[in-house]
Amino acid sequence: MRYLPHTPRDVQSMLEAVGAPGVDALFASIPAELRLNRPLALPPPMDEVALLEELERLAAMNKVDPPFLGAGAYPHHVPPAVDQLLLRSEFYTAYTPYQPEVAQGTLQAIFEFQTFVALLTGQQVANASMYDGATALAEAALMAVRVGKTRRRVVVARSVHPCYRRVVRTYASTAGCELVEVGFGADGRVDSNALRAALDANAAALLCGHPNYFGVAEDLPALAAAAHGSGAMLVTSTPEALALGLLAAPGALGADACTGEMQSFGNGMSFGGPGLGFFATRDEHVRQMPGRLCGATADRDGRRGFVLTLSTREQHIRRERATSNICTNHGLNALAAAIHLALLGKRGLRELALVNWRRARHLRELLAARGAKPAFTGPVFNEFAVRLPDATAARERAQREGLVAGRPLGEDDPELADALLLCVTELHSPARIAKLAAALAG
Repeated sequence: MRYLPHTPRDVQSMLEAVGAPGVDALFASIPAELRLNRPLALPPPMDEVALLEELERLAAMNKVDPPFLGAGAYPHHVPPAVDQLLLRSEFYTAYTPYQPEVAQGTLQAIFEFQTFVALLTGQQVANASMYDGATALAEAALMAVRVGKTRRRVVVARSVHPCYRRVVRTYASTAGCELVEVGFGADGRVDSNALRAALDANAAALLCGHPNYFGVAEDLPALAAAAHGSGAMLVTSTPEALALGLLAAPGALGADACTGEMQSFGNGMSFGGPGLGFFATRDEHVRQMPGRLCGATADRDGRRGFVLTLSTREQHIRRERATSNICTNHGLNALAAAIHLALLGKRGLRELALVNWRRARHLRELLAARGAKPAFTGPVFNEFAVRLPDATAARERAQREGLVAGRPLGEDDPELADALLLCVTELHSPARIAKLAAALAG
């Protein structure tokens, strides 16, 4: 079977159409010293049977044990029904659903995803088309600045994911915003004293985690009171969306905007991407909300339908005055998340969250029995930080046992050089959890 569909005659026709004497001329802009002057070092061509055998050999080299590592990308079981339903022809519609009459499948999928986000976050309206948790948080910061009008300061907790904070900093620098970071206390939560000093009359928003990067659940009512007391918005970031199956909805605890990463539902880790950001807020901010918004309506015959609405993105009517420059739609990822959540249902979601919480607690207890101390005293979900006499040696012992044991927190926070961030999910059996505890604290 040929993988290159163009015949020599096709190639010649295309070259004549563009006025090029040969294929090499298409690469003339590349300096000669940077071009490869020999064929690629590839094996000879294979027939289909041999190729499948080679791919199976390569696939067998992958390790399939789930890592005890979260830090923004979480190992969860994806039901086979999710991938099967994604193949249905109803979803083979346009990538960008500008014409609702031919894109009802895509539009309804987006609408259902938004509905799930609103339910999970306790907010009134949710959008689609955030790239990932980091860009969703950055977009929320800019929305808060627009809402605050003359307010230009964005206060972000250092307990927010460090990658998210870097993206927020980039966005803030291009928008002329002042970014102020506040530290964390012994419980892993926002330092209240530092927060009071940072929240002044120029503050537009306070950005915090729910749970935060260390897996700790912040005291959202207290943070909301502090933010609102200064006239600022409270924006939450949830890298592990499954936590919302057990923790109270951030919108119900005072958050004005709720963002995060939905990869945990229906989407594998896929070596770090693509992500699936979510964004929800109150009705009063809907016209300042970035991204794509799908709404339900009825046609003249009373039949339910779906359309894009309030589209203030730059490729629509607003151009340079748009609320966001995100121009794509992670529709397939959003559909996978919606299918997974629909399969779980309200009861199944809570039960799955409880399994994660209980298994993480089991690992904490095993490590504590071996003398390993938690890095923070605050309550956690399925992710937590633990201090070890030699975190590097502990990770190496675990690696020799075939286990990926957490993220070293010292890479971003030098004061946590002896701490590892560990994650436990439904994929980690009790036997594997016990094996990790023995390797880390051995």
